[in-house]
Amino acid sequence: MAGNLEVTSANFDSEVLQSDVPVLVDFWATWCRPCVSIAPVIEEIATEMEGKGKVRKLDVDENRDLATKYGIMSIPALLVFKDGQVVDQMVGAGSKDSIKSFFEKNI
Repeated sequence: MAGNLEVTSANFDSEVLQSDVPVLVDFWATWCRPCVSIAPVIEEIATEMEGKGKVRKLDVDENRDLATKYGIMSIPALLVFKDGQVVDQMVGAGSKDSIKSFFEKNI
């Protein structure tokens, strides 16, 4: 396991925007069934991609400022950040293969 994947408004800049590797951020909520269903997949991808990229999860209910800033309208929303910028996004619960290849093409 890649450790605690949660990020918040407090550590978003240091964990995501200032990261020296691409970061996949899963914008999710506890009440969102598709979000909960892909959580184990997100954790597996975090472990498999360690060293090449980071994976983080952000609860939209607890961090509404960031959800608003990045225009999150539906969840799960997966955004890839590179050098502090959003370079790609995917909305909806995809398969592990589709999520992993979406991330890998941005590394």
